[in-house]
Amino acid sequence: MAETLTMTGEETAPAAAGLSAADRTAYVDYLLHLGDAGLILGHRLSEWCGHGPILEEDIALTNIALDLIGQARMLLTYAGRVEGAGRDEDALAYRRDVTDFRNPLICEQPNGDFAMTVARQFLVSAWAYELFSALERSADPDLAGIAAKSLKEVSYHRRHAGEWLIRLGDGTDESKRRAQDALDDLWIFTDELFEPEDADRPLIDAGLVVDPATLRAPWEAMVDRVLGEATLDKPEAEYPRRGGRRGAHSEYLGYILADLQFLQRAYPDARW
Repeated sequence: MAETLTMTGEETAPAAAGLSAADRTAYVDYLLHLGDAGLILGHRLSEWCGHGPILEEDIALTNIALDLIGQARMLLTYAGRVEGAGRDEDALAYRRDVTDFRNPLICEQPNGDFAMTVARQFLVSAWAYELFSALERSADPDLAGIAAKSLKEVSYHRRHAGEWLIRLGDGTDESKRRAQDALDDLWIFTDELFEPEDADRPLIDAGLVVDPATLRAPWEAMVDRVLGEATLDKPEAEYPRRGGRRGAHSEYLGYILADLQFLQRAYPDARW
């Protein structure tokens, strides 16, 4: 597995060899969806570095951000291999425009206060846990290996954010209000996590990727358990927000990329 994960972006992935051109494009898009989720959420969490409410949480959030960036590196590198066009992780992270990114909208939402960050992290980590658990059984051994490694990290992310959400929800009146407000604001972005794309159907049927709709029930079971312990109300998404997978993002992603991509945009191909 280690040898598989260290291949360069110029080498074609074996799993892509039997795919049609359309299915290969869909597979690249799917891998970018996962890689971009880690990249953008990891960047968001990195903004807490030096600003955490306590030193221990400052370090914890920074380490979670590093985990997510590490997952993004593996997935973007592999997307480049499947694509076979010579783009590596750096090209995919730094040389794409806003409409080319495929991350869920929830990942790019502002950090807000600590309760907002905790709620966002819990909702996404609970989804990622179910996702990588399913992808461990992918027919593509490369993706299965990435999922297995990522799952170990995501298990901690989910537990960490869940414990904090319980602490905030079942804490003071102020912490409970902030936690509930965060959930109410973020809930409109959760439906998007479980919507399959039509182009994914051949990949799902081939066992390469997972149908996201199958993840909703176990995700909701975990969310319901944690919200119950936190004495928080489960919101309802009356007007769900979607579009991240199709490149339709909120205004926030442009500001993230302006920061993230500045050096490569200003000095293309710069080397230390």
